[in-house]
Amino acid sequence: MKRRDFFRNSSLTAAGLALSPMLFSADDNNSLLLSDLKNEAKNIIFLVSDGMSIGTLTMADMHLMTTTGKHTTWVENYKNGRFKRGMMDTASADSLVTDSAAGGSAWGGGVRVPNGSLNMGANGDKYTPILQKFKNEGKKVGCVTTVPITHATPASFCVVNKSRRNQPEIAEQYLDLKFDVMMGGGYQYFSADKREDKKDVFGNFVAAGYDVVKSKSQMNAVLNSDSPILGVFADDPLPYTIDQNSDAELQNTVPTLSEMTAVAISKMKNHKEGFVLQVEGGKVDWAAHANDAPGLIYDQIAFDEALKVALDFAIEDKNTLIIVTTDHGNANPGLFKGRKADENFARFQTMKKSNTYVMQNLHSNLSSNSLTEMIEYAQGFAISKEESKIILDYVEGLNEEELQDYNKLPYERYAQIQKKYTNVGFGDMSHSADFVECAAFGPGSELLTPFIKNTFLHNMMLTSCGVKIDN
Repeated sequence: MKRRDFFRNSSLTAAGLALSPMLFSADDNNSLLLSDLKNEAKNIIFLVSDGMSIGTLTMADMHLMTTTGKHTTWVENYKNGRFKRGMMDTASADSLVTDSAAGGSAWGGGVRVPNGSLNMGANGDKYTPILQKFKNEGKKVGCVTTVPITHATPASFCVVNKSRRNQPEIAEQYLDLKFDVMMGGGYQYFSADKREDKKDVFGNFVAAGYDVVKSKSQMNAVLNSDSPILGVFADDPLPYTIDQNSDAELQNTVPTLSEMTAVAISKMKNHKEGFVLQVEGGKVDWAAHANDAPGLIYDQIAFDEALKVALDFAIEDKNTLIIVTTDHGNANPGLFKGRKADENFARFQTMKKSNTYVMQNLHSNLSSNSLTEMIEYAQGFAISKEESKIILDYVEGLNEEELQDYNKLPYERYAQIQKKYTNVGFGDMSHSADFVECAAFGPGSELLTPFIKNTFLHNMMLTSCGVKIDN
């Protein structure tokens, strides 16, 4: 073979491999050794910090260490050896870089599917979601999240749908499933006033015997009810934790992820056949997409507080498997070196508002001084006139509707400016193909191996509870 032909053929081979992400993923021989299972789990709590890059976990831990002297629950249980730890490959069926629908479906249906799909293969094959499997085994099941309950990650444990975008349809699918706990945002997908088809999905849930709650007080009022619960606390996602922490009304009306987790556990823990609960810190992913460092750090800490609620229960219960992980990295954030890196990172301790708050308060006639004052109030530093002009130039000429368009606002540029004052930067605004953290505790945790495919966790959950693997 001629040398140039060799290189041409090698290039074609490489191109072919690039179209086959399965070849780059973890070894398919991720078999579960039943002999390794010491005790079956009665319950499972599966916690997902959606879009959590390792830099996100690192910065949340550093923030807590510098403010409280304590590690995050996640890192502390790495440190004390309580958590079994693994690394996970997150590819989807059609890309090395997954989205949340395919990432969650790898756990939910146990098979890699194309991006955008919920437990449905490219050829139309349907894979039964894991909460349906556990419901059929007699367990109580549910999901709680900080984004719409119809969003990709909770939906991936619950339904089969050709597209994650079909959230109004997914809301109706939930009604048919009669799951026990469903809480998060997404009012627009249940309310007759918000839905295009004017269906009163809330009313249908009430007719089916659900306690439908729309505030923290209403949620707490039905804590001892035997009825299943649908809790919807915002039109779209729940607020960022940092914004909620500085808003008394939000604190009084919107439950935190840890509060929803505690209620979900309380409502299901006495069921004789046990329960399976998915807990998602969905706003971690949204903050990473927005390069919103304060939103990101505080929501990761809020997720960690939910992890503590789950872990405290599991330690006392002794029959509960905890799995904590993420579906993919996002934006690859981190604290970067600089003469004042420590001092600048400490600014997050006194910040009151997210970058998203700043973006949502931009308007076309905002003055440079007003913008500087707003940022100083919200985040504790004063940008220069030149930096102010960069931001205002982005929104000059935009009408009010355009100013509500996420894609027209300078999230990325503001994050780049903010880095000067915090030393926190981002690599991008999209998902990454990084391998991610995965940890487990309790009966069944011994099944976790050091390097896994995302689909492994589906089989691990079934095996840990003694349920036959059927994929």
